[in-house]
Amino acid sequence: MHPLSILLLGLAMSTDAFAAAIGKGAAMRRPRWRDALRTGLVFGVIESLTPLVGWFLGASASHLIEAWDHWIAFALLAGLGLHMIHKALRSDAPHDTPQRHGLWALALAGLATSIDALAVGVGLAFVEVNILVVASVIGLCTFVMVSGGVMAGRAVGQLVGRRAEIAGGAILILVGATIVYEHVFA
Repeated sequence: MHPLSILLLGLAMSTDAFAAAIGKGAAMRRPRWRDALRTGLVFGVIESLTPLVGWFLGASASHLIEAWDHWIAFALLAGLGLHMIHKALRSDAPHDTPQRHGLWALALAGLATSIDALAVGVGLAFVEVNILVVASVIGLCTFVMVSGGVMAGRAVGQLVGRRAEIAGGAILILVGATIVYEHVFA
């Protein structure tokens, strides 16, 4: 696989995570770089592990993964998005302080946005490629894009205040719906 193709694959695999990171950054309202790098690290590690898992699964399970990956991603993202919206609507606390997302919530969002990378890993099992290099590039691209996405979400959070968490939840649901649309109609 050509190095430019690997880079483009890494960027393509990280776009869902980038969109989710903007929503998370908006919900955090005032994330610091430490928060952004932490989120990027969690997403990047998960995004680099999923193609490895997919590659190891190989041809034996490819039809199972491809048939359900988009529905699993949608369910996870929609569930997280609805939870964020519910929390924002029921919260009486002011959102003037930065809100951190727990490690499990970050990991679940990272997993939801990386299920397509699992399927890509399955596909890569059938071509001549160094899966460790590809997985590393995907993880690094995701780390950079998610860290930047969280900080971009900061601007959104400062503009819309308390409604940012609702917007973040809606973005997660939209990302999940987009994944389903791309798999079903593309």
